Amino acid sequence: MSDGGDTFGVGIHVTETELRFLVRVPSDIDSGWTDPEEFQRLVERVVWDRLDKESVLRRISRTTPTGETVALGTVTLEPDGTVVSHALSPPDPPE
Repeated sequence: MSDGGDTFGVGIHVTETELRFLVRVPSDIDSGWTDPEEFQRLVERVVWDRLDKESVLRRISRTTPTGETVALGTVTLEPDGTVVSHALSPPDPPE
């Protein structure tokens, strides 16, 4: 295991009927992550603890075309749930 945790990319994908929270998983993920659903829930919780979920999703639904994905940044976590770092930001407002 690396001492820095694993970095997950996060974004929101727009479909015709919903906004999907996406977690991009590194190919060399630490073996300590045994439950993919568990770390995805953890990543999502970390993101929404740091960004205003309602305003982010509202902005994306109003400004992003169907089929597009809006990147929110990255979250670096240890398998025990420790947040090592994050680089998250809401989408830019429309011009």
